[in-house]
Amino acid sequence: MPVNHRFSNRLLFLLLLLLSFETARRLVSGDPNDESCLTNLRQSLEDPANNLRNWTKSFFSNPCTGFASPLHGVTCNNGRVYKLSLTNLSLRGSISPYLSNCTNLQSLDLSSNQISGEIPPQLQYLVNLAVLNLSSNRLSGEISPQLALCAYLNVIDLHGNKLSGQIPSQLGSLARLSAFDVSDNKLFGQIPANLAMRNGNLPRFNESSFTGNKKLFGYPLEEMKSRGLSIMAIVGIGLGSGIASLVISFTGVCIWLKITEQKMEEEEGKISHSMPDY
Repeated sequence: MPVNHRFSNRLLFLLLLLLSFETARRLVSGDPNDESCLTNLRQSLEDPANNLRNWTKSFFSNPCTGFASPLHGVTCNNGRVYKLSLTNLSLRGSISPYLSNCTNLQSLDLSSNQISGEIPPQLQYLVNLAVLNLSSNRLSGEISPQLALCAYLNVIDLHGNKLSGQIPSQLGSLARLSAFDVSDNKLFGQIPANLAMRNGNLPRFNESSFTGNKKLFGYPLEEMKSRGLSIMAIVGIGLGSGIASLVISFTGVCIWLKITEQKMEEEEGKISHSMPDY
């Protein structure tokens, strides 16, 4: 066997051995990024019902055992945190920006809690994220356009919060997005065309994805023009009524003055007839 070939085989063997050691190390000690992610998330959340009682430092250093985890709501894959599902646990507090350290995360579900504050723009670094469900909380602020950097997103569910501002048009560029719901918030402005329609003028998301935002307009909701016409119609009716009242009042005054003038002329005629000639 040639020397170069034997050297290549040995090098490949060493690389595989190093990878095996790294995988084994992660399985035993956990990933420091996941540890930081979980530690900071726990610190940012309030848990009045004590549902996260086993979310302690001793588990954060090694949260994964294969696909399982001792931590409530955590699912692992190859020694990394793969899924976080903390739904309907009466959680309060805010979403930690250090969630972005869970770089292997593919599903984040914090729905049906009482979490407040803003959606951290740092979530853009979760490049493997496919499911984002933060619905039915008390989140406020604007939707970050940087979420569009999570190119694998299939689901974005933010309904039932207090989010304001406009819907970022960048979210319409997410090619894999199949479920989108921002209903029942405080969003305003026009719905981005690339979220309302697909290429070929086919509907993408229906009305239920956008309802409950009083100042939001555009297809598939009521168009701005029709809203504008309704407002103009109301204003027009008001102005019309006012002008009509003025015209009627003015006409009445003119008639009264005319009648008064005629009466005065008649009286003057009577007086001139009754006066003797000198």
